[in-house]
Amino acid sequence: MQLMLEDRAIPHKELTDRFKIKLPPKVRGPLNDDDLMSTSKEAGRLVHEITDKGVEWCMKDLVRGDAPTHAGPLARAHTEMLRRVIGFLHRRGLLVEAVRSEDLESLIRAVYGDLASAPEEWIRLARIRPRLNGAEKSQVDEVLLEMLKTGTVHLAPDSNTKMLSADDRAAAVRIGGEDLHLIAIEESS
Repeated sequence: MQLMLEDRAIPHKELTDRFKIKLPPKVRGPLNDDDLMSTSKEAGRLVHEITDKGVEWCMKDLVRGDAPTHAGPLARAHTEMLRRVIGFLHRRGLLVEAVRSEDLESLIRAVYGDLASAPEEWIRLARIRPRLNGAEKSQVDEVLLEMLKTGTVHLAPDSNTKMLSADDRAAAVRIGGEDLHLIAIEESS
């Protein structure tokens, strides 16, 4: 479920440290064998990602799942409320979108983190936008402008305009009459 919620490849260490989820070989092996998730090695570290079959399994479990066996009355009431909301979304074909949507700023930061080899490395917006789950340009631009206000996010033009591709030009954010093609994000403390 956490892999589905995150909607990205998650390093094994992050699953353990941030989400307190342990996936030893005896647990992740069957999940990989059943094609519910994939585990790969990137830069010497294990990385896990949910598969389409895994998302399908999670959706079925959300629609048909029960409260934990030793849950109290409040947890059972919450489960029933969630089951009704989930059923409503499922019948209207909105469940996957609702569950897998992530706050756009977090997604931008996650994609930047995947692409950058170090904090504050300049990355082309043209490399980031295609990985934002189809978010509209205007939405992304609005979030980028808000992120600028934090002082830890920087946008800049590419001074070599002759080398800009059509994708670079389309991905640019326009501020004060200037197209900005690059983003750098400082490491969060």
